[in-house]
Amino acid sequence: MSNPEKKQRYDQFGHAGMSGAAGGGFGGFDGGGMRMEDIFGNFGDIFGEGFFGGGGRSSGGRSSGGQRGSNLRVKVKLNYEEILKGAHKTIKVKKHVKCSTCGGNGAKDRSSIQTCNTCGGSGQVRKVQQTFLGQMQTVTTCPTCNGDGTQITAKCNSCKGEGRVYGEDTISIDIPAGVQEGMQLSVNGKGNAGMRGGSSGDLIVLIEEEKHPELSREGLNVLYDLNLSFPDVVLGTEVEIPTITGRAKIKIAQGTQAGKILKLKGKGFPSINSHEKGDQLININVWTPQTLTSEENKMIQELKKSSNFKPDKAKSDKSFFDKIREAFNS
Repeated sequence: MSNPEKKQRYDQFGHAGMSGAAGGGFGGFDGGGMRMEDIFGNFGDIFGEGFFGGGGRSSGGRSSGGQRGSNLRVKVKLNYEEILKGAHKTIKVKKHVKCSTCGGNGAKDRSSIQTCNTCGGSGQVRKVQQTFLGQMQTVTTCPTCNGDGTQITAKCNSCKGEGRVYGEDTISIDIPAGVQEGMQLSVNGKGNAGMRGGSSGDLIVLIEEEKHPELSREGLNVLYDLNLSFPDVVLGTEVEIPTITGRAKIKIAQGTQAGKILKLKGKGFPSINSHEKGDQLININVWTPQTLTSEENKMIQELKKSSNFKPDKAKSDKSFFDKIREAFNS
């Protein structure tokens, strides 16, 4: 081309650039300098393609076919050992799966798939409106084929044209260590199958904790209430307690007070986001007998006279929260 400006436009936009329709609209304002399509095109780049006219600019290609499947939610219950180490679970779920007869396209056979008459296979329809600025063009998804660009003349007998059927699927899930009650994990593409070749939704896994018969949980820490007899805390003893990894023996020092918090460092749950690990906190409870024999009553009465069995306020004025704080800082 002899005109350098026209040659540049042809190289950039092809034949459409020569007719003033490279952007598909505002043809009456096409001339020297910046075109109206470029101005509004830049706005579309900033604010999103649907900012003007609701439909945005056409990319020139067909939108992805089919309709995405919905997400699927399942609950998975874990015991403390599984939460500690992580778990591999295999579950069976009822959901929409790809039709094996048609391979997910929804057609009886390949010859039953034809180009959409409404959009001509582009998956998009254009609407031109006259405004005070000139003609404004909007692009929307084709309502006939839902953006697929094709129409089915004879539907698959198994899925009735949906490309999916309701069935059962077996799914393997790897659950990381340290999850907590109420956490949600997402497994990509394991939800309901999409319609007519659309992508599958995700599987949302809701974590539930199985109740432990002896232990409880608070964040990363494991809690245990240890009931001891009066002689045990006075004389000291060794007892066996449950932990999330099995049984463990701990020593109770002579003169241990009721309400004291003992700590097994690092014996809690791991953090899912870091290398941090919780502790096992052991709350000391002293069991008081409700009935005494006459001989036991006499012994207690004798002990009562001893000054050594009278409370020492200077040593026992710590509140429960002070003891908790002391356990965390030790």
